[in-house]
Amino acid sequence: MTNPMASGRQADADRRRQRVLKVIDSVRKSGASISVSGIARLAGVDRTYLYRHRELLALVHAVELEPTGPQSSGVTRASLQTDLAHSQDRNSRLEAEVQRLRRRLSEALGEQVWQESGLGSPVDIDTLERTITRLEQHNIELKSTAEELQAELDAARAANRDLTRALNQQR
Repeated sequence: MTNPMASGRQADADRRRQRVLKVIDSVRKSGASISVSGIARLAGVDRTYLYRHRELLALVHAVELEPTGPQSSGVTRASLQTDLAHSQDRNSRLEAEVQRLRRRLSEALGEQVWQESGLGSPVDIDTLERTITRLEQHNIELKSTAEELQAELDAARAANRDLTRALNQQR
């Protein structure tokens, strides 16, 4: 003996299933984009119905991955998503390259402005360092000569004092 309530539920489930299959087939033929929410809405069922019936959900996902449009161009949703991921990765690499080039340009322009302002270091630093070394050596030589002359001057003053004293004592 069959339960009339159970057979009624089974008949309702079969009708829903048939509606979902018809909607999937019509969407597939039309080439329109497909989604779980869209199929559920067109079939007049709740999304949870599709999630409870895994075979219907798998069918929806399989149709999502099929090429769209009647011309069957070989472009699938998966291939478009892969292309998108590659494009985003390439964009990230290019953005990093642009940032690196901007930084280099900024440094180069900053160095150029620094040089043109006269505040930067001269181009021929080695020549200036040699000149500084030569001038420091010349400075040391001049100090040595000044010390020798000072010693001679001190000696001449001492001799002059001695002579002046000797002359003053003779008178």
